[in-house]
Amino acid sequence: MTLRQTLHALPRDARDTLFLLFVIAWVIAPQVGVLPVWASLLAGALLLWRGWLAWYGRPLPGRWVLGIPLVLAVAGTLYTHRTILGRDAGVTLIVMLLALKMLELRARRDAMVVFFLGFFTMLSNFFFSQSLFTAAAMLIALLGLLAAVVNAHMPVGRPPLGQAFRTAGTMALLGAPIMAALFMLFPRMAPLWGMPSDTMAGRSGLSGVMKVGNIAELALDDSVALRVRFDSPDGAAPPQSDLYFRGPVFGRFDGSEWHPLSGRTDDIALSRPGTSANLQVRGEPVRYEVTLEPHQRPWLLLLDAAVKKPAIAGMGTFMTQDLQWLTSRPITDVVRYQAESYPQFTHGPSAPTTNLRAYTELPTGFNPRTLALAQQMRSDPQINPNPAQDTAEALVNAALARLRSGGYIYTLEPGVYGQHTADEFWFDRKEGFCEHIASAFVVLMRALDIPARIVTGYQGGDRNPVDNLWTVRQSDAHAWAEVWIAGRGWVRVDPTGAVSPGRTGAFQRLRAPQGAFASAMGTVISPGFAQNLRAVWEAVNNGWNQWVLNYTQSRQFDLLKSLGFESPSWQDLTMVLGILIIVAALGGMVWSLWERSQHDPWLRLLARARQRLARAGLVLPDTLPPRAMAERVQAQFGAPATAVADWLLRLEHLRYAPHPDTEWTSLRREFRTLPWPPAPKP
Repeated sequence: MTLRQTLHALPRDARDTLFLLFVIAWVIAPQVGVLPVWASLLAGALLLWRGWLAWYGRPLPGRWVLGIPLVLAVAGTLYTHRTILGRDAGVTLIVMLLALKMLELRARRDAMVVFFLGFFTMLSNFFFSQSLFTAAAMLIALLGLLAAVVNAHMPVGRPPLGQAFRTAGTMALLGAPIMAALFMLFPRMAPLWGMPSDTMAGRSGLSGVMKVGNIAELALDDSVALRVRFDSPDGAAPPQSDLYFRGPVFGRFDGSEWHPLSGRTDDIALSRPGTSANLQVRGEPVRYEVTLEPHQRPWLLLLDAAVKKPAIAGMGTFMTQDLQWLTSRPITDVVRYQAESYPQFTHGPSAPTTNLRAYTELPTGFNPRTLALAQQMRSDPQINPNPAQDTAEALVNAALARLRSGGYIYTLEPGVYGQHTADEFWFDRKEGFCEHIASAFVVLMRALDIPARIVTGYQGGDRNPVDNLWTVRQSDAHAWAEVWIAGRGWVRVDPTGAVSPGRTGAFQRLRAPQGAFASAMGTVISPGFAQNLRAVWEAVNNGWNQWVLNYTQSRQFDLLKSLGFESPSWQDLTMVLGILIIVAALGGMVWSLWERSQHDPWLRLLARARQRLARAGLVLPDTLPPRAMAERVQAQFGAPATAVADWLLRLEHLRYAPHPDTEWTSLRREFRTLPWPPAPKP
């Protein structure tokens, strides 16, 4: 017997239960990556147990038996999250309750509770992801849950699930216009509009500190960090050497990690320092629009160097003295902003100041050989012919020349560095990723008494041929250096470009070695086809981000402006939405009246006659024909009801004999004037 035949042979209760279990598993599946491991395993075990009971027709467990996994679920939630409140703990509990309730599915009331929990769990998926993939998966889940609800309201017989799906699809289509109107016009009033999130969870991308090796891990992540649309006739990007998207700046080194000089970037965002960057720009600006993916950090990514403040609805933006742009709160959703940057700029003091001394400090007891190398370079007459003069540029160029000609290698797998990271890079390993190179270079500059710091961000990217957007990925994460030179201020120096010119000149990226599966797929699917497929998907996903996730209040106001509103407000949005709701209600009423008119008018007129007789005390069954009704009327009310009995006989004759429309109209008119028997007195 095939599986289809076996399913068809199952009792209806078992079939419906298995279908509902499949839908619930589909709802829970996207959350496996965010649920605790024990919760995913326990929920899966409970659903499998319920499926086994339905398949073999076994009785459901008693309440005392279900108490054991319930206690385990609550205890596990408290142990994992230290609370039963909040987003993560709440989602864990709701998933466990949904799985447990399936083992208590005995009556229709229990089914309604399961449906309610299922819809709530479906919505909770959007707490963690609002991607197009998640939306498509939840649309399928919505249709499945609606089909289960419809199926539960068809208790007679064994209706096919296809019929329930058709009804559910019709319901969804009828509700789609209302959903679209609410989405487009429901006022988005910050901070009421939005979704609470755990700003400490799910952080991705650049970090608030830089430890040697962190950015190399990002190079293995091919997810999108941001998308850029350049404001040029052909959407072309600026020269490759200008594509530096600035992120956190680190000026303090403790021997193993680099930190911001003035504390954590999160604290900087909260304190909003007002120090000046002494930024001076020249030349023509580059205008562009950025769509930034959520990274749970309070910083923006802009090309060096932006003067104007980018505007983001619902949050403030400001620039620190080291040119990093920050926001008043972490970026927890996709945001879009327009910016204007000047590739030609200078910033920082032009003459030595006491504040610059902090950028020459090094921890004691670290990298002694690098310190000795700096002393050697200082005393080398070929590099520094006049030690009394400031020869910072000559020393910087000498360090870059050493990187070009010293046999250094740019690699993703330099091994684990020890305590003296700069010494190991300059003298032992001679290989590393961008943060290894930048860190060793800045340590050497500071040993040479040249103020220097590390800047992290993204460099490069690639153009999507489908939507012509510039896509910057996590694998484009980069670290470079800035050194202070008298008369010029802070100057960007990218030591990685000296080791591997193709990294910053031709956007050549290091790729992680492929596994066996990826290598096998590469022989089946051509790389060009896979790349084109990814470009199409990313273009579609970006459209979802732009038109759905980033549909902000400003876009709502733009919509009202296109409708003729000069200065739209949220009150105007409410008014337009109210008008649409009234129009929709009137349309529904007209449709309902039209649908009623499509039913058999003869049956409706007969039903009205039956209601009139019921008021007079003569209750007749719905299956009784007009002739039998006339006999009952004559028998109970006698001669006074003769006209009513004759009318019923004419109505029956009209059902089975050809008739002109005038006769039908006459019967309907007579219905209102007939001497119907009066209602009995109480």
